Amino acid sequence: MENRIAVRFEYEWHDDSGFWYRSCGNENWEFADNGLMTCRFASINDIPIQESERKFCCERL
Repeated sequence: MENRIAVRFEYEWHDDSGFWYRSCGNENWEFADNGLMTCRFASINDIPIQESERKFCCERL
């Protein structure tokens, strides 16, 4: 079917207390003919990490 896509992702974030996490998982999306998403299935794991363990960093401009 041409209206489905599967994605694998990994990203990092911190909560309001400053604790860092890495979230990774898989998602399956299905879309209607008008382009709007009709179904989303996700499996996401949040792993606590130290800030020094971050893989993804960016310099603030």
